Amino acid sequence: MSIGVPVPRKGEVSFAWFNRYAGVMIRTPSKTLIVDPTDVDPRAFATADVVLITHEHYDHLDPAIVRDVQSRTKCTVIADITSAKRLKKVVEPGKLREVKAGDEVELDGIRILIKGCNHPAATPVTFLIVSEDGVKVYHTADSLPFPEMKRIGEEDKPDVTFCTVGIAPRASPSAGVEIAKLTKPKVAIPYHTDVKGDLSRFAELLIKEAPGIRCMIVERHKAYKYP
Repeated sequence: MSIGVPVPRKGEVSFAWFNRYAGVMIRTPSKTLIVDPTDVDPRAFATADVVLITHEHYDHLDPAIVRDVQSRTKCTVIADITSAKRLKKVVEPGKLREVKAGDEVELDGIRILIKGCNHPAATPVTFLIVSEDGVKVYHTADSLPFPEMKRIGEEDKPDVTFCTVGIAPRASPSAGVEIAKLTKPKVAIPYHTDVKGDLSRFAELLIKEAPGIRCMIVERHKAYKYP
């Protein structure tokens, strides 16, 4: 099944959540970014400019999928240190970027700020993606809340934050709401779960605890846009 995410207009981003984990396809007016592609047919991605990998766990890194997408699209792959080591033999030379928290990558006007991550993996990271128009999307992988998120909310001011609500150790709707409260996005999107109740519970808690943040419940494989 092809994942159809339309090209957004200036000042917009469009996206689709394509698995039950942190797999998200994000499009800006000029670029297509794919984060943590696992549990998906690689042929579902007709195009890609960047593949982003947050850490080495099976639900975030599948080297065979990354190899297929990269070989077809000739995209750049940006990965945490541990994942990059596993991808060196499957990604074309010169197309793999190894990153750690605090790094920043710029690709034709798209900025990718690499942030920390509170998750029991070897070298996990999260990504703050800034479009060529300045729209900011914070992809939290399956991180739990951590102090740097408050600084991200105050200094980086994300427009959209994907909030972990299930599956990962100690993840929950309440932990996802805490991520939203720390990062203070205009829109918070619960993900990383296969339980619909997690999504609705997140929405209920967000309305009570942070009514100024809009909750967007998304269905997998469907395209959405911001704003």
